[in-house]
Amino acid sequence: MTKRILISGGSIAGLTLAHWLARYGFQPTVVERAPGLRAGGNGVDVRDMASGVVERMGIMPRVQAAATDVMGMKFVDADDRSVAHIDTRDPGAVEIMRDDLVALLHEATDVEYIFDDSIRRLEQDDNGVTVTFDRADTRRFDLVIGADGLHSTVRKLAFGPESRFLRYKDHYFAFANTDAALGENRWVTMHNPRPGRMAGIYRSGNHAQAKAYFIFRSGPLTYDHRDVAQHKRLVSDVFGSEPSWRIKELLAAALADPDFYFDALSQVHMDSWSAGRVALAGDGAYCASPASGAGAELALVGAYRLAGELAAAGGDHQVAFPRYQDSHRALVRTKQQIGPNVRLMVPKTDTGRRVRDTIARLPLMRALGTIERLTQARKSDALPKYNPDWLRHPHRPTHMIDLSVHNHNPHPDPRGRGPQRWTRGS
Repeated sequence: MTKRILISGGSIAGLTLAHWLARYGFQPTVVERAPGLRAGGNGVDVRDMASGVVERMGIMPRVQAAATDVMGMKFVDADDRSVAHIDTRDPGAVEIMRDDLVALLHEATDVEYIFDDSIRRLEQDDNGVTVTFDRADTRRFDLVIGADGLHSTVRKLAFGPESRFLRYKDHYFAFANTDAALGENRWVTMHNPRPGRMAGIYRSGNHAQAKAYFIFRSGPLTYDHRDVAQHKRLVSDVFGSEPSWRIKELLAAALADPDFYFDALSQVHMDSWSAGRVALAGDGAYCASPASGAGAELALVGAYRLAGELAAAGGDHQVAFPRYQDSHRALVRTKQQIGPNVRLMVPKTDTGRRVRDTIARLPLMRALGTIERLTQARKSDALPKYNPDWLRHPHRPTHMIDLSVHNHNPHPDPRGRGPQRWTRGS
């Protein structure tokens, strides 16, 4: 019987998955490359079905208590004069800083953790997966789940190089801590020094620390996604000579932050999220890019569904993995259809910027945003419920409600048959 499940990645998807697997009677272990919970990150939205997941975990009151209170986006000129603003408040969503949400998920999840380590090799056979770590001793698990982000190690080992799955969206972005005094309280203030570039500051009235943001349009760049010093040089090359607004102060503060984050705006598109006894969740499987504003939603709901389908199938991954994908695919497709977010923040031309400012001053913008949210909510399925004590009652029906018809795959992935070795390259 499937019991021991290794989860690679200790962020939103990985911790949510570990929480629900433990509640359903599995024995999850979380391995995280960082020496502890990863600090930093931007604001993330908990909305729609994701709100239901958080409520069922019992942490919604604490999520609401830690929420940000940002009212919207404000665009300013070189002299810090407001030229337009958009109210982004959504009464059906809670915005919280990523690291605050991760801390709450961790507190609610009592499982085994392996920090400061990573998976080096996976050897899969009919009965389980042998996992070789960088530091810890080799261990045996029934299943392995990669919840390790856009540049997933598990995906590389089990599915192939990331170039097969990542779709670049023409922009790079960076964010880091900065001085809150540089931004207006409760607003995301943005300035476009020239077409294809944006610098901004995110300041929540509930948090002493603010976030500096930088986005620029570019062709594909070659860089090491783990080399922070290289990332800082790339952003400095683009924004270091910009004299307008408060870009110099924002950049100086950001470059001094050891948690400086930089990457491409990219999406992950995969035909299958599983290969034998290995599956993916969160950004590693279906990243919609930060421009979608849906990363936390997809991670929370996807992890909840994956754990629930494993419980409903009595631990049978050959049944559970296809059901997980079938149930979650529609939401992923919806959220990967990015709206005008990037065009609003980073117009390609001066004319585009002027049009953006004109449109943003119209009351129509908030009405359109409300209509879009209501339309997406109507398209969403109801959050399913699963029986958490199936292991103690193996003969009891596993579903508490009908999850509708699942499309079973009569031809499991052939990569799941027979011994295989996946080794991480240097």
